[in-house]
Amino acid sequence: MGRYALRRLLMLVPTLVGMSVLIFLMLRLLPGDVVDLVAGADPSSGSAAREQLREAMGLADPIPVQYLRWLGGIIQGDPGTSIRSGQPVGELLLRSLPITVELAVLATLIATLVAIPLGVLSAVKRDTGWDFAARVGGLIGLSLPSFWIATLALLFTSKVFGWVPPTRYVSPFADPAGNLRQMILPAFALAVQLMAIEMRLTRTTMLEVLNQDYIRTARAKGLRERPVVYRHALRNALIPVVTVVGFQLGALMGTSAIVEVIFGLNGVGYTLLQAIFNRDYPLVQAATLYLATIFVLINLAVDIGYAFLDPRIEQA
Repeated sequence: MGRYALRRLLMLVPTLVGMSVLIFLMLRLLPGDVVDLVAGADPSSGSAAREQLREAMGLADPIPVQYLRWLGGIIQGDPGTSIRSGQPVGELLLRSLPITVELAVLATLIATLVAIPLGVLSAVKRDTGWDFAARVGGLIGLSLPSFWIATLALLFTSKVFGWVPPTRYVSPFADPAGNLRQMILPAFALAVQLMAIEMRLTRTTMLEVLNQDYIRTARAKGLRERPVVYRHALRNALIPVVTVVGFQLGALMGTSAIVEVIFGLNGVGYTLLQAIFNRDYPLVQAATLYLATIFVLINLAVDIGYAFLDPRIEQA
């Protein structure tokens, strides 16, 4: 297990370097820059003034010089300063990152704790009322976008109960109950589609595993149904489910921006969205690279989870 994890860990270095190059160059391909936004509203600003402003912001240097300067700052723990606000990018991300991480993790926990038991129940009780209800619920969950669920949930709680979640972030360490009240609705809105995907995938893989020879052998030996299902079948059926959970957890880190806006949560998604509108290169670069790094680390954890669930993967 240790050698397998080390090999996967070493593969992160070229992956992260390649992502940093891609993120940096793609931003430079966008039309316009922050100088156009800052000086565009001033009719007296000529080309000389714009060029001076561009030099002051470090945008006049050659692209390789800009990249190496930015990468060196990232390695030293200094991703730069926000061009629009003048605040250190690291401080902005440290304030917003815990919100997005908690939202994505809580949504994944809700989806997994509900979807896997439902998927197992649907597979074990195939073609019964339980199976039909779970499959219909899964189809409905797949068809409902998270921003629509978030809007509907916010309208329902405000109109029916006269309550809306607070917009100022409450730390779970300072007030766990207050934090849960604030995060449960946006987390549920993000969890619905993931819940449907996990449930349907768990059902499909469980049906396939339950027809394997080793499951029939276990039943022929007189094992009770519960150990056969949960100890032998579920462990092998979870391998593709772990892939989906890991991928969706990383995806939620970047796709939660609309839900964050709806609930007034100043997370990374919302911060990145505002930075893109403002052409705030240092903030966009750092936020995108941080999200990509988290996504890669989650996939590393998924690979290690593969080896734990099925030792044959490590040997291969």
